[in-house]
Amino acid sequence: MTAGTGRVPFGARLVSAVAERGALCVGIDPHPGLLEAWGLPVDAGGLERFALTAVEALAGTVAVLKPQSAFFEAHGSRGVAVLERVIAESRQAGALVLLDVKRGDIGSTMSAYANAYLADSSPLAADAVTLSPFLGFGSLEPALALAERTGRGVFVLARTSNPEGPQVQTATLADGGRSVAQAMADEAAARNAGADPLGSVGLVVGATVGRTGLDFSQVNGPFLAPGIGAQGATAQDLRTVFGDRLAHVLPATSRDVLRHGPGVAEVRSAALRAVESIAASLAV
Repeated sequence: MTAGTGRVPFGARLVSAVAERGALCVGIDPHPGLLEAWGLPVDAGGLERFALTAVEALAGTVAVLKPQSAFFEAHGSRGVAVLERVIAESRQAGALVLLDVKRGDIGSTMSAYANAYLADSSPLAADAVTLSPFLGFGSLEPALALAERTGRGVFVLARTSNPEGPQVQTATLADGGRSVAQAMADEAAARNAGADPLGSVGLVVGATVGRTGLDFSQVNGPFLAPGIGAQGATAQDLRTVFGDRLAHVLPATSRDVLRHGPGVAEVRSAALRAVESIAASLAV
């Protein structure tokens, strides 16, 4: 248990959730195109119907749900209120919630972001968040420290699948030739050292990036692997990216599941098929 909260650390909770429900994270991304495909208006009302339908379909079945904060924020205070409901109702149904915010800043601003998403008192507090470390890994310390105190997790961007990513992430440091991405992996490893069964500082590594040359052997934390399905990656691609770290990989998809809406049963069935497909593809 985490001191002072009675909460099992996120890494251990993730291991249990994956063992029970399978290795899959489904993004709740209320993109205007998806709302329109579901026959919903692109407004706060359509957002609410879309997001809560996704929660009804998935929260009792999938290990991790990943709401993308930006799509909720785009609708102002009403959208943020919907996001609060998504977080609360998903957790009540048994899913872990990874809030995709990709925040990264310095000093008191980073502390404020940390309190918004990781403090027990916040209505936006999730089980874990995504963070951007490109102001320096050390700039994330307020979030890292608060997550540790509250038993929550973080996923730090390391080697992302967007075409602009390599400009920064594959650049080499002056400390002996490590890439920026490798430095992020090494920093995560240091934070996770000694954690059992798994540390709570994860990395975001795209499922579509191919062979990276990165050494993940000491990370001892989870890997969020976006890109399964609509972005073109298959479960087999995970072997290429992660090698012998597959047991710690959490594949992520969004559109490949949500496009089957607006029916609850159809969305849930698509998620279950994805879980089965990934398990079959990764079976030894």
